[in-house]
Amino acid sequence: MLTQKDSKKLPLVGITQGDINGVGYEIILKTLCDSRIFESFTPVVYGQSKVFSYYKKNFNMEELSYAVIRDVRQAQEGRINIINHTDSELKIEPGISTDIAGKASFDALRLAVNDLYRNNIDVLVTAPVNKKNIQSEQFHFSSQKKYISSFCPEYTPLMLMIWNKLRIGSVTNHISLKEVPAMITRDLIVSKLEVFNKTLQQDFNISYPRLAVMGLNPHFGDGGLYGREEIDMVIPAIKEARGKGMLVFGPFSADGFFGSAAWLKYDGILCMYHDQAMIPFKTLAVDGGVNFTAGLPIIRTAPDHGTGYDIANKNIANPDSFRHAIYLAIDVMRNRLNNL
Repeated sequence: MLTQKDSKKLPLVGITQGDINGVGYEIILKTLCDSRIFESFTPVVYGQSKVFSYYKKNFNMEELSYAVIRDVRQAQEGRINIINHTDSELKIEPGISTDIAGKASFDALRLAVNDLYRNNIDVLVTAPVNKKNIQSEQFHFSSQKKYISSFCPEYTPLMLMIWNKLRIGSVTNHISLKEVPAMITRDLIVSKLEVFNKTLQQDFNISYPRLAVMGLNPHFGDGGLYGREEIDMVIPAIKEARGKGMLVFGPFSADGFFGSAAWLKYDGILCMYHDQAMIPFKTLAVDGGVNFTAGLPIIRTAPDHGTGYDIANKNIANPDSFRHAIYLAIDVMRNRLNNL
């Protein structure tokens, strides 16, 4: 991992292949085919060189060269480096979910995460996986974020969605909607606000972040008419966070908040559940959003889209989100170094 002493060196960016039957290799190739990237970082792809070559040929990028390395310490600046998770042939079936693709997704992720936590790479950017076919005895998590976070259980992770100055987090994420109300507690909201506040200061260089908090119910409960979660949980959490010196505002009704562009007044927005955050985010960000796992001692980002089976191998996938994920990870790394 880079330190202040060697911060002039190019950062090592680990990249996982994701699902080999999705758009992962397409967005990776489209990002890495621009030679200007080698002025900013050294890419290390955790995947399979034969799969890389398959898609390289399909997308007419034959001139794109790479080096196969056994260890990240062999990574060469100025070129693409690939660490194979297997030397065996992998059956590639674009657009189809297969057990082979699921196992390959996990094997590449496992190698990359091990290097990340050993400080062998500076940041990690993960391509999309299929949350179902990746499941195994080794991977029994609802997301890559959960797996990555499991390596440091003493930290509270927070999934942040980033697009320009729009930064949205959620108290709960990949759970059934019917489970959400029981999960919303005063302590959990305060914990997420603390992580959010710290990451805005440490990772985004915002000295005094302004945080907006959404209510859980329509019109934030209308004084208890549509539920008491705001009265019993959300408002007390906001008051507690303010007592700890944070600039926290709300609760707000999500429809009016995003519909009126009130979000522009705040540095961060904390929603209560997945869709409350993701629907306005993806509407506003379109193809350029980034998923950042905040609150951890390591840095991991990802594009804000899935495997894209419906457009796999058609050369129409947009790499913007993946590209932004790489450069956001590098920006966060630099900010953390400057704030040591």
